[in-house]
Amino acid sequence: MPMITLKRRILHGFAICAGLLLCTVGAHAETVINGATLLRGGAVEGGLMIARTAPDNRVTLDDAAIPVAPDGLFIVGFHRDSDLPVTIGITKTDGTSQLTVLTPQQRSYQIQRIDGLQKNMVTPPENVIARIKSDQAAVAAARQTPAAAGDFWRGIDWPVTGRISGVFGSQRILNGQPRQPHYGIDIAVPKGTPVRAPASGLVTLVKDLYFSGWTVIINHGLGLNSTFLHLDSTAISVGDTVQRGSIIGTVGSTGRSTGPHLDWRLDWQGRRIDASLAAGPMPETG
Repeated sequence: MPMITLKRRILHGFAICAGLLLCTVGAHAETVINGATLLRGGAVEGGLMIARTAPDNRVTLDDAAIPVAPDGLFIVGFHRDSDLPVTIGITKTDGTSQLTVLTPQQRSYQIQRIDGLQKNMVTPPENVIARIKSDQAAVAAARQTPAAAGDFWRGIDWPVTGRISGVFGSQRILNGQPRQPHYGIDIAVPKGTPVRAPASGLVTLVKDLYFSGWTVIINHGLGLNSTFLHLDSTAISVGDTVQRGSIIGTVGSTGRSTGPHLDWRLDWQGRRIDASLAAGPMPETG
């Protein structure tokens, strides 16, 4: 699956700190959120920032309230193409607010060409369109199912370890036809390899979907979801609470797939997050 790099402009983020001091948010600088402590992450496309503020504070993202855990934990995520600045507001119970403006650092993405897919998996026939729409509705509902905040703030683990065969954000050319970007991380490992929960959470979907085959979604809390695609088997049910490291299924090649691999995805509030940024470098195997 050859890849080439698609260049995009690089912009440096900035934060408006106390006294309107400008703070650089480049690759080697710290992201600052006024009124909160940043625990993990930074302002970058596909990035996930995990922070904590006083439990009674209200947190907004561009004037829209975002979930805050009872201990003050909250999340801010950036989509693949988050080009514009965002404003994070922290409002205390006395009504005073602190604002932080962040422009996410821009990234370069790849173009990935995948050939040899079944024609009906690239251009579905009319008789499966209703199923595809039903699948999309089921996924959307699962991702909106509320769940208590788990232990993701301690770090997010890789669900399997192996060779990365597909990266976040790459523009997909399927059988020569341009399709939407890839929002997951593909990890090529043998069929039957156990898949483990990267953090604790609530299972909100276990379903055989047209494109992604056997699919599991875990809500880690505060609107953060993990999705696991192309599974060969599943070991959990909707409504189960899973702990970090517990087995949720095995790697397969179901749905639109050319071989055994795990496609792992993260999303937050409708924004697609780069799981490799959240998890860090792939651990060495063997």
